[in-house]
Amino acid sequence: MNTNGTFIVEGGHQLSGEIVPQGAKNEALQILSATLLTAEPVRVENLPDIEDVNKLLSLIAGLGAEVDRHDRQTVTITARNINLDYVLSADYVRDAQRIRGSVMLIAPLLNRYGQASLPKPGGDKIGRRRLDAHLLGLQALGADFEYDDTKNIYAFRTDGLKGTFIHMDEISVTGTANVLMAAVLAKGETTIYNAACEPYLQQLSQMLNSMGARIEGIGSNLLKVEGVDRLGGCTHRMLPDMIEIGSFIGLAAITQSDITIKDVRLDMLGIIPRTFERLGIQMEYLGDDIRIPPQEHYEVQNFLDGGILTIYDAPWPGFTPDLMSIALVTAIQARGAVLFHQKMFESRLFFVDKLIDMGAQIILCDPHRATVIGMDRRNPLRGIRMTSPDIRAGVSLLIAALSAEGTSRIDNIYQIDRGYQNIDTRLRALGARITRED
Repeated sequence: MNTNGTFIVEGGHQLSGEIVPQGAKNEALQILSATLLTAEPVRVENLPDIEDVNKLLSLIAGLGAEVDRHDRQTVTITARNINLDYVLSADYVRDAQRIRGSVMLIAPLLNRYGQASLPKPGGDKIGRRRLDAHLLGLQALGADFEYDDTKNIYAFRTDGLKGTFIHMDEISVTGTANVLMAAVLAKGETTIYNAACEPYLQQLSQMLNSMGARIEGIGSNLLKVEGVDRLGGCTHRMLPDMIEIGSFIGLAAITQSDITIKDVRLDMLGIIPRTFERLGIQMEYLGDDIRIPPQEHYEVQNFLDGGILTIYDAPWPGFTPDLMSIALVTAIQARGAVLFHQKMFESRLFFVDKLIDMGAQIILCDPHRATVIGMDRRNPLRGIRMTSPDIRAGVSLLIAALSAEGTSRIDNIYQIDRGYQNIDTRLRALGARITRED
């Protein structure tokens, strides 16, 4: 499949039916990296079949690990023998650059083999994404690193990691994951303060403990880790993807559809449902399913003092930045106004110019803030041709196109395929009119 293709979307149709969210993309990149911490088999279930995951699996296989793909959602990885020559090779640099998740391979390789390398990683172009949290945390644990500016590559070495107190200067999810994976096999005790505590980190911590690690404080921003000599194998099942769940909530609301999202792990969604409810979206909680019934109108709730609602992103348990684009698009047809304040990334709101071209009433105040004046379905969006700039903006544009009048073309759908598994096929099952052109 040529994922640099185009979606042709005929909008303006109501959808209906049930949909099962894929496994969590952001969790998958951490969990797959952690399989390199042991020579024993690790089975991972509910894996999303998406570009970023498949690239990381190829990278792990290139390192010499045995990758047994039972089906598209289940894999067993046995990292018994790693090819260290490959870790420092030009081929590894080329392959690792294609996925930002490769940064989380550093800690497992340092722990097992005392050396690792990292090319300047790729990923979404959503603003500056510093590596300081990774590098400084690993350095505090006893890793030395050098940067070769001619090859754009970091080289890491250690004679043995040692536990210490680390105050993270940034609440970085992947940075916390890297430091945590380094700490579990370091000598002595490590305390990680100002740690990220997203469900992905909680899942990684639970998996590491099932492998024999000793981690306390799971779910908080203060983790205590007692280093152990070795880790064993385990079986780990991934959470459903909370970003996909939020995407389907927004899609149902703006298209007046009747959609039931199955098996959502409501206990791990935090304030995501409540944030969409503040946009006026009705939801029914049926066991572990969420049904979004069709609504002619959904009205934004103001603050209790009458002020205009502001939705902003924050580290967990705040509202995840990955759903800001989705919530913004959903607000286009709400009744009322909302200010969106994207604090964590400075380029993630630039896709709104395409929504304005479609007829949305949005004021882009600056790189971090946009005000949406909801149209309450007085005017439909109109289909246009556009390009997907990153994973979340790409799906937001797809949602806008499905609600629009007429036909839209979305180019560079590689960015959508990186994070959403067979999204066109799954939405067609709900009645969406989407075709894929290579």
